[in-house]
Amino acid sequence: MTPTQQSAAAREICLLAPVVPVIVIRDVAHAVPMAKALIAGGLPALEVTLRTPCALEAIRAMADVEGGVVGAGTLLTPADVKAAKAAGAKFGVSPGVTDTLLKACEDEGLALLPGAATSTEVMYLLERGYTVQKFFPAEANGGAPALKAIGAPLPQVSFCPTGGVSLKNAPDYLSLANTLCVGGSWVAPDALVQAGDWAGIERLAAEAVAALKA
Repeated sequence: MTPTQQSAAAREICLLAPVVPVIVIRDVAHAVPMAKALIAGGLPALEVTLRTPCALEAIRAMADVEGGVVGAGTLLTPADVKAAKAAGAKFGVSPGVTDTLLKACEDEGLALLPGAATSTEVMYLLERGYTVQKFFPAEANGGAPALKAIGAPLPQVSFCPTGGVSLKNAPDYLSLANTLCVGGSWVAPDALVQAGDWAGIERLAAEAVAALKA
C-alpha cells in the first residue's frame, strides 16, 4: 500500500464520524460490548491502543463486530504493525513516525494515521505522500489555534487532532478546514468501562455525534 493509498483509506475512516474513540482495554471481556455500544452510538471507527497486554486480543474480538472499523493505536515498531494487522486491525495510529514504522505499514498494507506535532514533521510526512495525519498531542501543542496556523501554509494536509480533546473543545478543531475528525477518550471513560455501563457509553457516543456532526 502506497502512502497515497494509505491517506485515502485514512480519510475514509476519519470521515465516518466526528470522533474516533481512543480506547484502552484492560479486560478482553469488555471488547465486544464496548464496540457494540460505540457503534450503536454512531462511532464506528475504533482505535484500540496497544498499551495493555490484552489489546491485540481485544482488536481480534472487535474485528468481528458488525458495523465497526477497528484500528490499532500506539504503533511504535514494525513488530507492532505486523501484530496489529494479524489481529485484524484495518488501520493504525502512531504518536509520531520513524522511517521503519512507515515502511512497515506500507509493506503490511495497513492504512496509517501518522502522528505529527510540528510543521517540520507535517512537511516530512507530506513529502512522503501522507496527506492525512494525526496532530498529537493536540492541546499540549497549542490546540486549535496551532493547527489552524499549520494549515495556512500547508492546506493540502488534513488532520485528526488527538490528545486533550474533549466534547468542550472538539468544536474548535472541527471548525477548521484542515480537520476531518478528532480522537478522544472521553466517549469511553474508564469508570464506565470498569462498571460495564455500556448504555452509558452508548449515550456518550450519541451525545458526541449529535453535538459535533453539524
